[in-house]
Amino acid sequence: MLLASAVSVVHALVVAFMLTGALLALRWPGLVRVHAPLAAAVLAVNLAGLDCPLTELELYLRAAAGAPASFPGGWLGHYVFSPVGLDVRSPAVQVGMYTVALGANVVGYALLARRRVRVAR
Repeated sequence: MLLASAVSVVHALVVAFMLTGALLALRWPGLVRVHAPLAAAVLAVNLAGLDCPLTELELYLRAAAGAPASFPGGWLGHYVFSPVGLDVRSPAVQVGMYTVALGANVVGYALLARRRVRVAR
């Protein structure tokens, strides 16, 4: 069960980095090399409608430890939205979730691009 919990913590860190990485890159530009591929992979998994590999790994480890191995709504639904009474599958939550994720990243990368243009002049 310890390994499943460790995977869940890593998952939380990935989600936090996914949301803040572009903004953090304003301070540490080298983070773009890590954040951009991660953001692209997360977007691809979501657009394809696939289950997150980290969720799959955590569920596998939970099952191996004899714990319940099911998250209705995935990791975000189980750990983030359900505790506050929201259904991750509802259209409003989906729109809000993608708006926050895309908004933070668009702002961060737009500011980075603007900075690059200024430096190039």
